[in-house]
Amino acid sequence: MVDTFKLLSEKMQQRIWAMKWENFTSVQDQTIPLIMQTESDIIVSANTASGKTEAAFLPIITKIEDRAQAELKVLYISPLKALINNQFERIERLCQNSEINIHRWHGDVGQSQKNKLLKNPSGILQITPESLESLFINKTGHLLPLFQGIEFIVIDEIHSFLDSRRGAQLRSLLSRMYSYTRVQPRIIGLSATIRNFNLIKQWVNPHHPEEVEVVEVSDEDKELQYSLLHFPAGKDGKMPLELLEDLREVTRDYQSLIFCNSRGTVEETTVMLNRLAEKEGIQEGYFAYHSSIDKAEREYVEKRLATSKTPQSIVCTSSLELGIDIGALDLVCQLDTTFTVSSLKQRIGRSGRKQEDAQILQMYTTREDSLIQSIAVMKLLLEGWIEPAVGCPAPYDIAFHQIISLCQEYNGVTWSRLLHALENNATFYKLPKKDLVSLIEHMVSTEMLEVVPGLNEYIVGLEGERLLRGKDFYSVFMMASYYDVYCGMRKIGQLDRGVRFDIGENVILAGKLWTIKEMDSKKNKIFVHTAVNAKKPKYLSDPGKINRKIAETMYEVLCSEDQFQYLDDNASECLAGARKKYSLYHVSSNQRVVWEVRDALVFEPYVGTVICNTLIWMLRAVSGLDIKRRPSQIERIVLPRHVDFQDLIEKIQKQTWEDSDLVFFIRENEWLVTKYSPYLTGELQRKMHFMSELDINGALKYLKSSRLLIISLIG
Repeated sequence: MVDTFKLLSEKMQQRIWAMKWENFTSVQDQTIPLIMQTESDIIVSANTASGKTEAAFLPIITKIEDRAQAELKVLYISPLKALINNQFERIERLCQNSEINIHRWHGDVGQSQKNKLLKNPSGILQITPESLESLFINKTGHLLPLFQGIEFIVIDEIHSFLDSRRGAQLRSLLSRMYSYTRVQPRIIGLSATIRNFNLIKQWVNPHHPEEVEVVEVSDEDKELQYSLLHFPAGKDGKMPLELLEDLREVTRDYQSLIFCNSRGTVEETTVMLNRLAEKEGIQEGYFAYHSSIDKAEREYVEKRLATSKTPQSIVCTSSLELGIDIGALDLVCQLDTTFTVSSLKQRIGRSGRKQEDAQILQMYTTREDSLIQSIAVMKLLLEGWIEPAVGCPAPYDIAFHQIISLCQEYNGVTWSRLLHALENNATFYKLPKKDLVSLIEHMVSTEMLEVVPGLNEYIVGLEGERLLRGKDFYSVFMMASYYDVYCGMRKIGQLDRGVRFDIGENVILAGKLWTIKEMDSKKNKIFVHTAVNAKKPKYLSDPGKINRKIAETMYEVLCSEDQFQYLDDNASECLAGARKKYSLYHVSSNQRVVWEVRDALVFEPYVGTVICNTLIWMLRAVSGLDIKRRPSQIERIVLPRHVDFQDLIEKIQKQTWEDSDLVFFIRENEWLVTKYSPYLTGELQRKMHFMSELDINGALKYLKSSRLLIISLIG
């Protein structure tokens, strides 16, 4: 058996003794030998607080410590600036005996520190994808000396990149970096929630995915304590006071994270919990935390919880789902469903970080739909299922963005070199050459690119320059427009410009109550002062797609008689009520129901967002009717009552379908729109939509395998 400790350098061994480690965790025992004794890329999947960061950096530091003073050797990529700041001290502590410099590069790092790195590249660089993009655009003369010595790329929370356009951008940037490095750097990916290892291996090493090693350490031995309480929301949609009182009781004596699914709910919950705490003489027991709260306020909250000697809680969105260290947490609470199993797993992993501690989860629901989905998500979590990564299909919008970036990097590039760069890029190599040619030609015709006469080189055109010089070009995700909110000179946070606000109106922000006293629309600023009461602010958000497996599990829950011991009496009663009509008509889980109600037919496919939407477009195509999806967490397709539903389904099944058959039946607001998709040709926009949002084969297979029941509830 390999002695993991002896594989490390003498300096690293001394550092481990100084930190008084008694032993390695399982993930460290498995990862360290792989990094030390192979040249493979490695994916490390283990629960939160298992020591993944140390598992990667102990051997990496050992391997580079004699050369890291002269060159940059390691690129650490994180999805969050806050996570970079959080991990900086952790990695610095590991490097103390090795004299390795650690640098940060993101929007909050001063130019003098960045210049220091550019002047003398060395050690380890922590960076976000957006800042890496900015290097390719703004520091083109420094790319060779900066990147040439890199041997390792550590990607933290790698799962957060796999299915996103941001991940497609990152993979493109890494491919571009390889043209500057002496050796192809090894990628070490870290995550707590990975499934579909075949896809991630392909993402990491497209040409030799079979050479990527996987370290998977389960947390099955970790005790999980959980329960679900149901408090029906009132007609006004407000959080029930009884729920808040119970939440106060549950969190009173514990360090807690309370997860909400919207920023507005975070604000409302924080204020109400603090009111309840103030009745007991406790000031500021709860803090609001989400992306619209100012960075300084968020950092204060992180530090406050990490150092607090008394029980305190953070009410937050998914912004605290990833591994930002806020100290030892006793309890995680979830208000209404997480929508995905991976999110719930990430959130549960924030508690019970000590080896001997149990993970504790308290769930609350306020609506029937949310209760059913919460049960389904919990059921799948306990079965060990997590949404498999699917990647980012047809990333033509990212190709558009990267072509502008490449032209800027090369300061003029020939046709053959540009096409070669795209065809050998890990993000774009599967895209048809004719589509890449069409995209480049379209970019020239729209002045995004320009061909220099005589040289026949492509440079950034006038319209491309307009985009390139915009402050948010480096990011490929869509960013909402915000008002900056100030109390005096102190910036509190932001409010969504897509929502109407008026002077004299009261709002909640950063868990406190404010009155708007002045608005400056030209400078996008709102000035406030303390208020006595306020309403929660509205933010524009999209809950995302529901995975087919979750939708099917929700239906299984409704059609079964299974009892769930972790539900309270209210939740059990609500579940029984939701099941009543299914049991009354003896509906089984392999059937799907069309309910005939007074003014409509309501079809509940329970097949996930993509196939549900595909069915809507197909039903419109064969009927010519304006068929809609009813807004709710549960999939409900609403049709006029007079239609012959069975006849429509038969028409769908008889027809031979092409993607183009549905173009005229997709509403304008239903098309996939990304930050850069409007700059593509109509054909490429449609291809992106069809690859991401349409599944004709899946819809036809679903109709073939499902027994449809039409049940009348009239009478």
